[in-house]
Order: sequence, then structure tokens, then C-alpha cells
Amino acid sequence: MKHLQKFTTDISEIQLSEKFTFPFYYEPHSLAKIASEEVQEYLESQTDFEHNFGLDTTKTDLPIGKMFGVLIVQNQQNEIGYLAAFSGKLADKSLPEKFVPPVFNMRTAGSFYIKGELEIDEINAQLTLIKNNEQYLELKKSFKIVTDSIADDLEYQRKKMKLSKSDRKLRKKNAISVLSALEFKNLTKKLMQESYNDQFFYKELVEYYEAKSEKAGKEVVVFQSKITRLKKERKEKSNYLQQTLFSKYAFLNQQKELKNLLDIFNDPTIKPPAGSGECSAPKLLQYAFANDLKPVSMAEFWWGISPNSAVRQHKNYYPACQSRCKPILTHMLEGIKMDANLLIENLSEKQELKIIYEDDVLIVVNKPSELLSVPGKEITDSVYSRIKEKYPTATGPLIVHRLDMSTSGILVLTKTKEANKVLQSQFINRTVKKRYVALLDGNLLENNGKIKLPLRVDLDDRPKQLVDFVHGKNAETDWEIIRRENGKTRVYFYPITGRTHQLRVHAAHKNGLNTPIFGDDLYGKKTNRLHLHAEFIEFLHPSTNEKMSFTVDTEF
Repeated sequence: MKHLQKFTTDISEIQLSEKFTFPFYYEPHSLAKIASEEVQEYLESQTDFEHNFGLDTTKTDLPIGKMFGVLIVQNQQNEIGYLAAFSGKLADKSLPEKFVPPVFNMRTAGSFYIKGELEIDEINAQLTLIKNNEQYLELKKSFKIVTDSIADDLEYQRKKMKLSKSDRKLRKKNAISVLSALEFKNLTKKLMQESYNDQFFYKELVEYYEAKSEKAGKEVVVFQSKITRLKKERKEKSNYLQQTLFSKYAFLNQQKELKNLLDIFNDPTIKPPAGSGECSAPKLLQYAFANDLKPVSMAEFWWGISPNSAVRQHKNYYPACQSRCKPILTHMLEGIKMDANLLIENLSEKQELKIIYEDDVLIVVNKPSELLSVPGKEITDSVYSRIKEKYPTATGPLIVHRLDMSTSGILVLTKTKEANKVLQSQFINRTVKKRYVALLDGNLLENNGKIKLPLRVDLDDRPKQLVDFVHGKNAETDWEIIRRENGKTRVYFYPITGRTHQLRVHAAHKNGLNTPIFGDDLYGKKTNRLHLHAEFIEFLHPSTNEKMSFTVDTEF
């Protein structure tokens, strides 16, 4: 079992965890941290493979950071060791002995996948030859000249017919007062015949041009038919290759039950996401179950430069992703006792929701950290549900704006539909002034600035957000330093827009402040709480139009 590694650190005094790590939200066990540190020491000095993680400025190839994972295991002799894995593939496509093998190696010499890739490459080569064929390009050019000329002439004829119609209408209008009844009848008949003649001529012209276009395009169609046939063949081969690949990725669980990706993602309308089964967590568990090793705890960490879209901090621990890994790990971890899912543990049940202002139409509260603004799928306790219970006769949506579950501070609610509509329009028109206080996990060099990074939800790992300049929504934040303190920086945030996780991503992203908010369990390092607080708000009262402002100091 060459991939089972012994600790080089003395772990004799460390107690094993009683339950396995809940992989989607966790604080790494001390053994998992030690194993991670040992793997990181190896990564800093290894010569087994070539991959540019973006940490060595002398390397010129494309830098790509990568997720690594460790799995603490116990063998049949009750000895403790660990396994290591990386997500995806290394740049040189090697499989170093330090890491467990992939669940399925699609690039084994002579494999169906390589054969399929070669067939698709051959089709692509044929398509390139046809599309670059000089005769085809010349025919396409000539055909376009003909079709453009036809289109122009038909457009000209339609305009002529329209002018003739207007002319006939005018002649008829002018004649009605000067011609006799018989003369007017004869004129009407003549005008109608002119209309029929125009329509007949246009119809004949269209038929003539269709025949001309068909003749001019016959040779082009020969080439285009070949292109269409090859594209169809490529699509069929690609689909077959993908389906076969999904069937080859088969995952074990503790009971040695085997399920492939098609069984796990049991929905014919949804394909398993790209890269399913290539993450480190499934690789680690697969090796453990195949070799009768008992999983004890695990952790995954990021090594290298952050991607351009997501937020990843070098050496930070991260949970398994939701879209690719959750369905797979649900099968693989079946029957294994795991730590509690802290994501659905209601941490705010005992926290008081303080009302700081109230009148006939308004309620302003100080929301504690870890209390939802509105009920979630699995947690019903929220600002909305508490206020609704306290004011059962209140009309309208109540909630005007929201704060993240982990963010504390000022939240405004309304008791009437009318007040809600007025206040919402102020938020939409960005006339509401807001100020947040955050403690950042590091020192900032500049004193103030503006961040403009468009955001969208990470479809593979909700509720995280990505920076996306193509599909993202505009997101702007102004900021300024309050003070620097003990290696951290206290700042004011002034959000211009109000996107989900806007301040958290703008703080943590490498093109933002590159310094996550202290305690950010999604984009930084988890601590006792997220150090982000909605401290100040100013708006116009929805009934009196009087300027209202509220300030609530932070507790951190």
C-alpha cells in the first residue's frame, strides 16, 4: 500500500476524532492539520512533477493553483496514517506516488477515451480542411454576392410597391370629388388591377430569384452538407464518449457498494458537472475503501495562486464543493457517523433581536450575527419570522433589504405595503446611505479606494459568489481605513450596490483588497464570527419624508 503515508510528526498524544469530518463545513482536526502541513512541506521542495502554482516568479508557463486533500485513516492493525490527493490533473499529467491514483484514469495507453479523443480530433481536422478549402471559400463569397444582390433588389421592389400603393390611394382620394360615379368606378377597377400586377410581378420575381439562388448555392450546399454531417458525427461521438466516461467513474462506500456517476446523478435531464469525480475527496475515500482503510478525518487546502474568478487563499482550508462532490460523497459516506452539520445548526436561537426604533410603519432592528434575514430551506428562525410573530397584523413583505446570515447590524423593516414600496424605491434608486465596519485579516497599504468587481453566484458551489466580467452583475464598493491594529485593518465599507456577499468578495478577492474579512468562513479563515457589521444607515421616512439615521456600534 505505497500511498499510505506515516506521520513524520509525533502524534502519539493526539486523540482520534470520534466521528468523521462533515466535508461541507468543518474545522480541520489536529491530525488533518499536521498531515496537511507535511504535504505542504513536500510541495515546497518536491521534484517529482512539474506544475506552476504561481508561487515561483521565475516560471513562465500558465500559473494555476490547485486543491489538495488529506485523509487520516486507520488500517486493519489499528495503525494511523494518512493519504494525500490533488484535484484534477497536474500540468505534466504525471501521477506521483505521494498521491493516491484517480478513481478512473482516462488517459491509460490504449484506453477508450484516448481512442475516442483521436477520432474526434480526426473529425475536427476534416472540418478545418473543408472550412479552409479555397474552392469552398470562393463559392461562399460568390454565393454571398448573389444573395446580397437579390436581397437588395427585393427590398427595392417592396419600397416601389409601397410608393405605388400610396400613389394609388392619393389618386383615388383626389378623384372621388371630380369624377362621375361611372368614371370613379372605372378608375377604382384600374387601380385594383395595378395592385394585382405589382403583387404578381413581385411573386414572379421571388420565384425567379429563389431558382437563381438555388442554382448559385448548389456547390456551396455540397460542402455545407459535409460540414453538417461531420458536426453531427462529432456530437454523437462526444456524447457517447462522455456517457461511457460517466459509467467508468464508479465509487465505493464503506459497504463496498459501487455506483457510477450515471447512478449517482440519477436524472436523465442533468449531466454530471464537468470534472465530477476528479476532486481530491472522492479520490481519497475511493482508495481507502478499496484497501480496507477506515476513514478517520479529512481536510482540503488550496495551494498556489487564486483563480481569476473565485476566491482562494494559499494554504487555506476549504470544504468540498456542492455540485460535483456532494452527490458523490453522499453515496461514499453512507453509514459513516459524521460531525454535526453546522450549516443548519441554528446558532442564533438564544440571541436577542433588539428593536432600536419603531413607529406606525417602521421597525429598525440590530440583527445579531448568524441570524437569517428571511427563513431558509432548513432554518426557519429569522428576523422576518420573529417580527411576523410579534406583529401578526402587519401587512406587506416586512423585509425591505437583507444582511447575510453572518453579518450583524442594522436592518430596516416595514409594517405596511405602502411604506415598503416607498423604502424599496429608495434602495433601488441608491439614495439610502449605508456604512459597514469590517476587521480585515491583514494589513492594507493604501488608505482608501473603490472596488469594481462584477459578481454572480458560483453555480458549482452555492452560495459562494464569483467575479465574472461577462455574466456578472455590476458591484461597487467604496472603502477607507479606520485604523491598523495588531496585524489587522479596521475599515469602513460604503456599498454602492447591494449584491450577495459583495463586501466579503471585494475584500478577499485578489483584484479587490486581497485581504479577507476576519472570521469569513467562505472566503477566508473561520473564527468565532464574521467581523462585519452594518453600523450606519440613513434614509427618508416613507410617510413623513423626514431624514432618518441610525448608528449601532460594533461588538468587535
